[in-house]
Amino acid sequence: MTDEVITLGGNIELSGFREVEKINNVVINKIVGNYARKFKDSCSNFEKLHLQLKHIGSENKQVELHAKVTDNGKVFASQVVDRNLYFALDAVLKKIKAEIDK
Repeated sequence: MTDEVITLGGNIELSGFREVEKINNVVINKIVGNYARKFKDSCSNFEKLHLQLKHIGSENKQVELHAKVTDNGKVFASQVVDRNLYFALDAVLKKIKAEIDK
């Protein structure tokens, strides 16, 4: 089974997010959109933001998020494991923003 990729805007890709409840998509899109704007402002040539959501076990309900931002051919990557999807999303994107701003 392959993860379907959801494309937002032309340069944002989300994979593994199909099983997230539709009601959560508004919040996810808002968080991702805000960071995408920050990346566009900070990057010399923002090409793409790719987020991959992986669920880890049903007992502990943790999520694993992998994020990659491509800026003028250079890739910034990060990953986070957390129980809360929104905290994980914010943390993984905040890590990449800090790397870009160095």
